[in-house]
Amino acid sequence: MTTWRLDGTSARAALEIASEYADPALLNHSVRSYAFGAHYARQHDLAYDAELFYVAAVLHDLGLTAPFDSHTLPFEEAGGHVARVLTAGLGWPPARRARVEEVIVLHMRDDVTAAEDVESHLLQVGTSADVSGLGVADFPAAFTAELLAAYPRLGFGEAFCALVEEQAVRKPDCAAAAWVASGARARVAANPLDAG
Repeated sequence: MTTWRLDGTSARAALEIASEYADPALLNHSVRSYAFGAHYARQHDLAYDAELFYVAAVLHDLGLTAPFDSHTLPFEEAGGHVARVLTAGLGWPPARRARVEEVIVLHMRDDVTAAEDVESHLLQVGTSADVSGLGVADFPAAFTAELLAAYPRLGFGEAFCALVEEQAVRKPDCAAAAWVASGARARVAANPLDAG
């Protein structure tokens, strides 16, 4: 059985906060995003900061939850601030707090290569695999099946689309609005993770 959780004070605190504020479907998505990204890193022999990546992955969508939804900031920026505040409380230095915020913000931006920023690349890989199925066929079927059994989807695709579409309506200049306009709902509906 694969362990989907990273150990350590920061990892446990991030998971505790995410578990408290995210519903089960959104929480499972965050853990699956980490798992896909970490597995991709192993497949491609990428060195990365595991703690930083885990904290970013687990907290990346908290800006979609009612307590942290900003009326002025895109959800990924609001989520980045949540991560920054949590990690300040954990004693992370300012530069490391800025990095976790940056990784979360960049997951909704243009593609970032592993050479440019490995943790941001891994979060983009992980979220893209989980949200729309991008690259899922490149993961071993046994890995994916085990991950979905441990962290089931629970109607995530539809719930996520509804959350992001609501963001797009209220914040028409944000990255979520561009993602919605690009046909995201159709891609999410076609996600092979929801087949069967």
